[in-house]
Amino acid sequence: MTVERLNLPPNPERMIEGLRDTGYEFNTAVADIVDNSIAANATKVQLWLAADMKKQIRLLIVDNGDGMNRQGLINAMQYGSAARPSAASLGKYGLGLKTASTAFCRRLSVISRPSGNTPPLMATWDLLHVANAKSWELLLATDCDEEAVEQLDTIAAGHSGTVVLWEQVDRLIKDYEDKSAGWAKKAMESKEAGLRRHLGMIYQRFLDPNDDRVRHVEIELNGKPVEPWDPFQRDYSELVAQQTVTSELQDGTQADFTVRAYILPRDEEFPSKEAAASARVGNDTQGIYIYRENRLIHDADWLGIYRKEPHYNLIRVEFSFDNKLDDAFHLDIKKSQIILNEDLANWLEEQFLPAPRREANRRRREGEQKRIAKKGVGAHDTSNTNIRNHEAEAGGAEVNVTNPNTGEVIVKNAHGKFKLKLTIANAQRPGEVFVQPVDSITNGLLFQPVMIEQHRAVQINTSHPYYSKVYVPNLARSVTLQGLDSLMWALCVAELTTVRDNTNELFKDLRYEVSRILEKMVEALPDPEVEKDVA
Repeated sequence: MTVERLNLPPNPERMIEGLRDTGYEFNTAVADIVDNSIAANATKVQLWLAADMKKQIRLLIVDNGDGMNRQGLINAMQYGSAARPSAASLGKYGLGLKTASTAFCRRLSVISRPSGNTPPLMATWDLLHVANAKSWELLLATDCDEEAVEQLDTIAAGHSGTVVLWEQVDRLIKDYEDKSAGWAKKAMESKEAGLRRHLGMIYQRFLDPNDDRVRHVEIELNGKPVEPWDPFQRDYSELVAQQTVTSELQDGTQADFTVRAYILPRDEEFPSKEAAASARVGNDTQGIYIYRENRLIHDADWLGIYRKEPHYNLIRVEFSFDNKLDDAFHLDIKKSQIILNEDLANWLEEQFLPAPRREANRRRREGEQKRIAKKGVGAHDTSNTNIRNHEAEAGGAEVNVTNPNTGEVIVKNAHGKFKLKLTIANAQRPGEVFVQPVDSITNGLLFQPVMIEQHRAVQINTSHPYYSKVYVPNLARSVTLQGLDSLMWALCVAELTTVRDNTNELFKDLRYEVSRILEKMVEALPDPEVEKDVA
């Protein structure tokens, strides 16, 4: 059989334009370039994002890393460049610099020098030039961009270093050049703030001088240091679970990954409002944070195992691995996500995560109960006044306390006179003798009849889901709250009015079943926004 071999290079214009659409987000693209700086052993990285007088956006990423000679520069600018010597390098596929950059700009230049005694050389991919030349022509020049060289001399005086320059940025802010000055300024400030926040999270371990897991790197954006942000808030959080798992790879070698679960304090438990705000506790920040070689590659996601729900806002999980597991986890070209195999996903869901998630939920609910109790103080006052005004008209059983220490009472109703045991309580607020919220009731009941200062009353369990999902959103709605409270009080009075010796236990069972059914009925209702709903 004859086989013809053809060298079939891709169409330069179509290919280089097509590679602009690899799905990069701006922050991810910039981080891909910073990865190269760190891989080149840089200790300082400066980013300058701005627009000139003509509203042309430029981005410079400058480092004092190893730098490159002519051949190294050409290799770095080649699509699918040669692999780095170290497999642990943050740069991995030899595509990030080019694809990340041209996802947002039409002209990419890299200016580099291998030492302080060597003049810099500039290599440029100009998408318009590639289209016109119909060839993969890389432009090399010793006459480098003046601003780039100036910044390089500032950060790496007498030293090797590299500058990545984006020009003709056409995909960062749509129609930026046509916008008003005020709008354009705010748009650029928003991009800068988002990038600063992203870099602080992605490179937290490199930015923190006290973190000995990696070498320290200083990163600045527009002249201001990028501050590290620790998702796990290790100064305040509690490590509740940790496990290192050894996996056998296809080639027979072994590699480890580590999973740690942290539970953060509730807002009120942080030492200051500033610390609580910095922790960013919320729905968006819960989940698994994935680290490759101590660099965050994917954040705040449950990887399809669970969906995000407010009652898990306090839990954050670290998943760390090294380059040996890149293929096993199907690391993508942007180094922004991994794909878990079925066994690992099942292990996380069924063995590792359940206990930490339950504890996080318990602590959140505990804090929620405290907030509900604090915000709900006085919410039932109107109900107490309303019932007092109609207590005589309601009629019903006569109840007299005979032994407040044991809860013994005498109930006199249409069926006779009976000795029963009831909870005997004291008013926690003036006039709170008919409806009393409490933080718990035995067996988790929603409500129970009690006697408060010789008045027939009802205690309502603020820990019951019905209270948090039905009562809490209505604490500031007087009419609705009076309706709910009157119903609960009426059920208790009706129980005392119809009870007999042989039906007392049946009524207890009835309250238990009502409480159980209502808990099921409100499962699908949203959790309350406590601060908003009870304000």
